Amino acid sequence: MKTLQELGAAVAARRQALRLRQKAVAHQAGVTPESLSRFERGRGSEFGSRKLLAVLAVLGIELEFTESGQSGSLDELRRERAKS
Repeated sequence: MKTLQELGAAVAARRQALRLRQKAVAHQAGVTPESLSRFERGRGSEFGSRKLLAVLAVLGIELEFTESGQSGSLDELRRERAKS
């Protein structure tokens, strides 16, 4: 995954595969259903790391970091932020 939009979509797909409702996951993670919904749709620019880790824990997902050949350019990061 290279963008927050892709991460949000992956979270939504996992939640749906587990047949869990946004409201239930949000409640267990201690976030609002609205903020989870925005994050899953790639609109959650205020969705911080603490919230993300809580949601991932509820869904049984762990982040794994791998080294890649290149980081995103500043222009790519600006475009991603503008989409949010």
